[in-house]
Amino acid sequence: MLFLSAQEKKQWARYAKEIVENGQKPVTYEAKIRKNLFSAFCFYIGTLLAAQGHDRRCNEWLKAGTMCEEDGLFSSTFLMGFLQRHNGKMIKPAVAFEDPRPFVHFTNVPIMKSARKQLVHQCAHSLPSFENPVRFMDIGCGDGALTVMLLSHLLKSEKVNQISEIHLVDPSPAMIALAKKTLGDAFPGIPITTENARIQDCSAGICHHYDIAFSSLAYHHMPIEDKRVHLTRLKPWIDHFVLFEMDADNDTPDLHSPELALSVYQSYGRIIDFVFAHDAPLDVVTDCVDSFLMTELVSILTQPRGERTDYHMLRTQWNDLFKTVLGPEFLLLCDSACYADEYMTLFTMHYGRGE
Repeated sequence: MLFLSAQEKKQWARYAKEIVENGQKPVTYEAKIRKNLFSAFCFYIGTLLAAQGHDRRCNEWLKAGTMCEEDGLFSSTFLMGFLQRHNGKMIKPAVAFEDPRPFVHFTNVPIMKSARKQLVHQCAHSLPSFENPVRFMDIGCGDGALTVMLLSHLLKSEKVNQISEIHLVDPSPAMIALAKKTLGDAFPGIPITTENARIQDCSAGICHHYDIAFSSLAYHHMPIEDKRVHLTRLKPWIDHFVLFEMDADNDTPDLHSPELALSVYQSYGRIIDFVFAHDAPLDVVTDCVDSFLMTELVSILTQPRGERTDYHMLRTQWNDLFKTVLGPEFLLLCDSACYADEYMTLFTMHYGRGE
């Protein structure tokens, strides 16, 4: 992932103020911005103008950004298309995960399938062999397919001999119903309990031991101060915490800050490109982008911390969080990339209770 220097952050913020107040054109700043980041700068200005209702000027800046996008980063192009489909308004079009189908399509994109496969293998390498039946908790279970993959592999590799309970936590009624069926079909006879809630709303009530707590692209749905609270509540009840996340700087930067826009430009730009590159009916792809990914992107870029829905963190921030909250009893056992390129990384992180 690319980052701005301290000087660039100040410059971008100053330029943004000038543009909003005085209406300067993109050409005015082309020579003032690092060449490979001019498309990201146009995206930053475009999202800022869109959030303030300056539809025509937003389109002018995004169009300028599309003219120099490359390397599989087409965030300005994707946002222009989204705005055209939604009357030029940068408003969340849906409640994320209300319908499981966009998320299910997303998980079947080749890059995501490959990354999830890597996650499963990395877990089998880093988790110990369990002598007793395992109690497993999935925080943000989605459709349950990844949990089936993971538990099936742990059983096959003989890291786990028996599963005594699977506990599912998810705020989407549709998701948790689908996950319960998926896991019930895969593991008949194993007790499956559910909590239709966010972990923020139920962590205080957890009072049973779980050998493994697992969270895939879900624990980022709260700011770091809340992550710290609920991880502290989980700590006495778990022996291992396995995390699958996207490396991005979307938590601590303030709304409308250059660093937040640049992080979103890279991370969501890459993910959306993967979705559009996957061979599928256009209506399915568009629904996946608009009802899932763009819903999150718009939330991050229009709502302040505490209100927005997503707070992805950098791997260094996750490690600091786990070491501070879970340490010294828990040790880092895995920190591995499942997919990585210049702009975006998906990774596995595993902290386990020491002997």
